Order: sequence, then C-alpha cells, then structure tokens
Amino acid sequence: MTRKTEHIYITRRGAHMGSITYPCSIGKNGTTTRKREGDGATPEGVHDIVGLLYRPDRVKRPTYWALPIRTRDIWSDDCADPNYNMMGRMPSKFRHERLFRAGPIYDLILLTNWNWPYAVKGRGSAIFLHRWRKAGHPTEGCIGFDPRHLLQIVRRIQIGTKVIVLHR
Repeated sequence: MTRKTEHIYITRRGAHMGSITYPCSIGKNGTTTRKREGDGATPEGVHDIVGLLYRPDRVKRPTYWALPIRTRDIWSDDCADPNYNMMGRMPSKFRHERLFRAGPIYDLILLTNWNWPYAVKGRGSAIFLHRWRKAGHPTEGCIGFDPRHLLQIVRRIQIGTKVIVLHR
C-alpha cells in the first residue's frame, strides 16, 4: 500500500500538514513572486522536496533517503560560480555557505527544487527547510522550524512532497 503524500502549506499561521500546524519562520522580507539572490524573501509557489541532508555526528539518519553532510560540504550562492546553486566541496574560490556548521541550524536540511537543477543566475540560490535560529526569527529566504517539528515533518514526507508557499 502506498502512503498518501501530505503536502506542506506555508501561510501566515504557519506550516500546515493535514490537521497539524507547525510554527515556522520565513524570509526577513516576507514572500515574493520575484525572487532574487540575497533579497531575504521566501519565494511563493509550489516547490518539490528533492533531498534531505543531515549531520551524522549530531543526528541519527532520519530516513533511508537522507544523505550525510561532510565537513567540506558547501552550497554555492555566487552567481559567478559555474556551479551556482549546487552542493559542492571546499576549497572554493566562490562565495558559498558551509553546510557543516558549528551551530545546529543545518543539522537537518530538506532541499527544495527552487531554481534547481538548472539554475538561472541571480534568481536565488537554495531554499531549504531547516532549523530556525530561535522561534519567530526570520531567515534569509528559507523556511525555519523548531528542530523537533522539523524531524516530525521529515518523518511524514518523501521525495516529491510539495511545499506550497502562499502569500504572507
């Protein structure tokens, strides 16, 4: 029997999955239909979950499709990088985010297909679902959750689950 896919709806009141609503944070500049690199906004629309990364030194593998984050893993957010909006490895001469961080924000990362896999330079790099810095604290454009809720969400979804960001 195939499990019914539950989609995630991001609204003013939080992230809705079926009858459960999880508090969440979005970009510091709200949502947008005109996403640009560095604008601090979360793109509106329908995005697919395309992967899951986790820190194996901090988090037990949450599902069979999760991939470990290693110490040199990065995500390029530099429009000059031929691998813009892709995961890579250090060293890199291009601007990037380290995925293996001292803090816990990227201990568990759900990857969406925002501007991926064929990135349009300047349209904005990765939109992740990840741990929030603190309740209600905005992100740079991603969607942030309480770490317990994020793990609950991970256990309820699969590759292809839709994240539907509505105007907030």
